[in-house]
Amino acid sequence: MSISLSKGQKISLKKENGTTLRRIMVGLGWDEAQPSTGGGLFGLFKSKPVDIDCDASAILCGQNGKLASRDTTLCCVYYGNLRHPSGAIVHQGDNLTGGGDGDSEQLMVDLEKVPSNIHKIVFVVNIYEADKRNQHFGMINNAYIRLVNRDDNTEFCRYSLSDNYMFMTGLIVGEVVREDSNWKFEAIGNPVKDASHLSKIVNMYT
Repeated sequence: MSISLSKGQKISLKKENGTTLRRIMVGLGWDEAQPSTGGGLFGLFKSKPVDIDCDASAILCGQNGKLASRDTTLCCVYYGNLRHPSGAIVHQGDNLTGGGDGDSEQLMVDLEKVPSNIHKIVFVVNIYEADKRNQHFGMINNAYIRLVNRDDNTEFCRYSLSDNYMFMTGLIVGEVVREDSNWKFEAIGNPVKDASHLSKIVNMYT
C-alpha cells in the first residue's frame, strides 16, 4: 500500500520485509490550466486551455549539500541531458503541456549505480520561460511526486503538493538522500519565485 506523505515528512526507502528499494521510478505530475468561463453571451464561451511547459529535473548534490560537480552533465538530469553518465538516473523525456493522464514526467533511478560522491538527489519542477509567458504555479492543479518500486511496479509513496504557489515559477518537490548505506525520501514542496530557467534553481546549490 502506498504511503501518503505530508510536507517535511521523511521516509526510509525500505519495504516491509526490511529490504531496501534499489530501482525506483520518480513520477512528477501536474494538470494544465483549465478553461475558464467568461465573456460572450451570458458567459457561455470558454477560453482555450493554456499550455504550461513544466520541466522536471534532478539536481545531484554531494555530502555538503552543494552540487556534486560544476559540470552540468554530472550534476543535472533534465530535458537537455536525459541520462547521467553513470546510468543511475535517466529522464524519460519532456512533456510540453502537462496534459494527459498519469505522470507528466518520469525519471528512472537505480540507487545501486549512484556514484559514491552523490549524497542527495533533488527533484525540482520549473515553468519554462514563465516570465515571458506570464505563468506561475498558481495556474497549476494537482501537483504531486510519487515513488514506484520498479521491481514489482507498485507505488511506494506519494506526496501531493497542496500549498498556495501563486506567482511562484519553480518548486523543489522532494529529495532522495543517502544516509550511511540507506536511502530516504523527504517531501519538500518549497517554492522558488524566479525559476523561468533551471539554472536559477541549480545556482541555489552552488
